[in-house]
Amino acid sequence: MLPSDQSSAYDPLRKPPKFAIRTNGLNVWYETFQALFDIDLNIRHGKVTSLIGPSGCGKSTLLRCFNRINERLGYVRTEGSINILDHDISTPGTSLAQLRKQVGMVFQRPNPLPVSIRKNVLFGLDLHHEGSAPHGRSERDNIVEEALRQVLLWDAVKDRLDQKATALSLEEQQKLCIARLLPVKPIILLMDEPCSALDPEGTEAVEELIWTLRGSYTIVIVTHNMAQARRASEECCFMLLGKMIEHTRTKEMFVTPKNKETADYIEGRYG
Repeated sequence: MLPSDQSSAYDPLRKPPKFAIRTNGLNVWYETFQALFDIDLNIRHGKVTSLIGPSGCGKSTLLRCFNRINERLGYVRTEGSINILDHDISTPGTSLAQLRKQVGMVFQRPNPLPVSIRKNVLFGLDLHHEGSAPHGRSERDNIVEEALRQVLLWDAVKDRLDQKATALSLEEQQKLCIARLLPVKPIILLMDEPCSALDPEGTEAVEELIWTLRGSYTIVIVTHNMAQARRASEECCFMLLGKMIEHTRTKEMFVTPKNKETADYIEGRYG
């Protein structure tokens, strides 16, 4: 997957590997500060996996390794391997454009473009398929409708697709940002605190959406909200001081954690 030679790209018709993401001995430094220490992690294909832990423990750093967005900062150094769908994304021939097409990212605050809802949905498609994107109005309309239906937004916006996306509520904007990823057919969705800017009603709506999308996509969520991790994920990873302390099924972690550090965090003794 993701080399400059497109013949090696992931084939969606082939049976997917058991693990969508695998890391081995992953270490990350910001200049001289080490943020991640020897992270070995296997994230199952089609599951929702949450990353929890105190602020500064390395959750967002780890998440951003999966599409190499950390490398936009010139002072970041990474060692170890990261495999996405059985392909090492750290190899020199990796196409970052292809990587970020197949590993989409949703940020803490919604960031819709200041254009229409329709143009927001089609933006990634036109960007990644310049010269080959579907040009027929009917085909493009179908793509917009399908993406908005997937994120449970179609009924709310179908009569105002040409209105500016920035006029939507924060909940609708976050759903739209997820919809914007879907036309390019990603395999993995990374979500960095996707509900931190939302009220309880909006949070519930986005969590419902995440649960709806599971199976069709591998979803990795960073969250400080342990109740959200319990509600919205199937597997959970607990991190502390840049290290992976525990990774297991969410229900097991919150009922019978294996490590004292995990139990202390879940019980609110620190963090």
